[in-house]
Amino acid sequence: MDSPFADLSRVQRLKLFELLDTHVYKYNKNEEVLPTIKNSNIIAVILEGSVQISYIEYNGNEIILETLNKNDVFGTNISSTGNDNCDIIAKENTEVLVIDYVKLMNPKNLRYPYFNTFFRSLFDIINIKFKEKNERMRILEKKQIRERLLEFFEIERKKSGSRYVYLPFALKDLADYISVNRSAMFRELKHMKEEKLIEIHDKRITLFYQY
Repeated sequence: MDSPFADLSRVQRLKLFELLDTHVYKYNKNEEVLPTIKNSNIIAVILEGSVQISYIEYNGNEIILETLNKNDVFGTNISSTGNDNCDIIAKENTEVLVIDYVKLMNPKNLRYPYFNTFFRSLFDIINIKFKEKNERMRILEKKQIRERLLEFFEIERKKSGSRYVYLPFALKDLADYISVNRSAMFRELKHMKEEKLIEIHDKRITLFYQY
């Protein structure tokens, strides 16, 4: 994914950061991200590293809501960060740029061409984010583990344009993404391999069934 600042020169970026009064926070691996302001009205851009947003159920189970990497965007209005049961954890050493949503939406910003360029890029990234959320909703609508796996594979197959699906995360995290028990998912994958429907090599899954 391209950075929302990709079409700006270094000078324009500095002017934009000053205009929006941005702040950059640095986190070590496994450190909580934005612990004091995660309920604030913000937009955050990952400059380096990656973060994971998880929901902690009443029984202590952890459900991964989002895994975000460099140039990804998250925030109060576009993620689930406003829930007190959500954790935002750095998966590696990470830098996050934070923009106050009220300052971002100030109409006076529109007088600056570099802001308009940035805002279009940001809007495109947010649109992609909502598309990905809709894809996950399609998966979670399925009742059975195999159905959820097949729906996930179909979505990723269309992206790759081939029978080879490359997981965007570790295989063990797939269970959290499709919200099923990890052991049960691995049993189902084992059955699918035995039925010669799929083949798994690390993060690459080859599809042999008709779609």
